[in-house]
Amino acid sequence: MNNSTVEIEFPYAQDVHVTEDILTVDLSDGRTISVPLGWFPRLEHANAEERLNWRLIGKGHGIHFSQESLPAKAKCCF
Repeated sequence: MNNSTVEIEFPYAQDVHVTEDILTVDLSDGRTISVPLGWFPRLEHANAEERLNWRLIGKGHGIHFSQESLPAKAKCCF
């Protein structure tokens, strides 16, 4: 009996864009995911400059926004 294995490659984030109301992530497989910024209250309350302070973590499997860059008034909401 022959067993064949299928390797599944999970897509990873390549780029992030944040507008006034949308968080958009471009994935390695060509897809783009967009979600309402309201899902992330700290980002929703941040200004445009604060929203630019992000980096990819875990080889693109996560996005980290600097805690120091987010507004203190929103820290209670996260």
